Amino acid sequence: MSDTPLAIGIDFGGTSVKTGVVCKSEIIDHAPPIATQDFDGPIELIATIARVIEDLRLRHPAIAAVGVGMPGFVNFETGVVSNLTNVQGWTMIPLKALLEEKTGLPVSVENDANCMAFAEWKLGAGIGLQHLVCMTLGTGVGGGLVVNGQMVRGACFGAGEIGQMSIDYQGRTGHYGNLGALEDYVGNGEISSAARAAYQAAGVTLGFEECTPAALAVAAQKGDEIALKLWDDIGRMIATAAMNCCWLLNPEAIIIGGGVARAGDLIFKPVEKYLLAQLSGPFKDQLRILPAHFGHEAGTIGAAALALEAAGIV
Repeated sequence: MSDTPLAIGIDFGGTSVKTGVVCKSEIIDHAPPIATQDFDGPIELIATIARVIEDLRLRHPAIAAVGVGMPGFVNFETGVVSNLTNVQGWTMIPLKALLEEKTGLPVSVENDANCMAFAEWKLGAGIGLQHLVCMTLGTGVGGGLVVNGQMVRGACFGAGEIGQMSIDYQGRTGHYGNLGALEDYVGNGEISSAARAAYQAAGVTLGFEECTPAALAVAAQKGDEIALKLWDDIGRMIATAAMNCCWLLNPEAIIIGGGVARAGDLIFKPVEKYLLAQLSGPFKDQLRILPAHFGHEAGTIGAAALALEAAGIV
C-alpha cells in the first residue's frame, strides 16, 4: 500500500462535509464530519477543510491529491463553484485555488453526481465499459454520463442533470420552470408525499416517517398492494427518463444508485420492464441495468480517483 498513491476524497453535502483517505477503491481513514450549517460562509468552512486535510496528511504522508464533490454547478477546469444546492453563500467561489493555496496539493472540484459516475466507471459496476448513464436517486436525482470513454460535462459543465429531464410535458412546474422534471416525482420527499396521498385515498392515514422509501420497501416486501403499486409507478417514471437517455446516447449500461435504489428488485424490475419495452433492438440488445457498486461512499471514492487522474498521477 505504501507504493500506491493516496488521495483525499471530500463529499460536500448540505448537512455535512465527509472526508476520507482513499486507496484505490477503499476508504482507509475517515475524518470526523464537518457540520456544513455551522459556518456562516465559505471562507471559514474552507479553512476548516484545509485543517482536516493537514491532519490526515500527518497520518498518511503518501497523500498526493485532493478531490471534492460538490452538490451544484462547478467549472471542472477552473474549480470555481457557481452555486450550491441548499447551501447559502457559495456563489463563484474559487475552491480549487483556495484549497491548493492552503494545502500545497493538486485539487480537483467536480459535481457530486459526476464523482459517483466516475467511481462506478473506473472502479465499480461500469469497469471496462465506454458508454454509461449513471443515476443517483435520493433527496434529488443526479446523473453522470460517460460517452466514448470520456466523462461528458457539457458547454458549461452542467451535463448529466437527469433529474431535470421531463417525463411529462404537461407535468409539474419545476424549480427552473421546466415541466414534469423527474426529480419532482421520485425524490425522497416526493415519493413520501405520493405515498401518503395514495394511502389517504384508500382511507388509511400514515405519518411521513411511515411513508419514506425505506418504509415503503418494507411494506411492499410484505405484500402491501399500495406500496407495490407505488414502486411500480416509480420504476415506470425512472424508466421513462432512462429511455430518453438510451435513444440519445445508446449506452451499454444504466447504473442506478442512491438511497432509493436500496429498494432492490422493487425498483429494478419495473425499470427494466418499462425501459426495454420502449427500445428497439440495437438499443436494448446489449443494454444492462445495473445496481451501483458503491453506496454512500461513492462520492468520496470518485472524487479521490478523479483527483489522481486530473493531476496525472494515475
